[in-house]
Amino acid sequence: MPKQKTHKGMKRRFKITASGKAKHRSAFRGHLLSGKSAKQKRRLRNSGIVDGKDAKNIIEALRPSL
Repeated sequence: MPKQKTHKGMKRRFKITASGKAKHRSAFRGHLLSGKSAKQKRRLRNSGIVDGKDAKNIIEALRPSL
């Protein structure tokens, strides 16, 4: 049986917290920030927590590297 490999794209985009939740960076933060209000940019600074079925899939794809 072959080993399960870590999904490298997910490894770059998600982190697993100490309690086992999947954390992600907010979207719309890469470029074109001059057109966004300070309020919007301030709220986008915070990272989000993935929940539901998506979180389960992310954690499963990152399992070998944990």
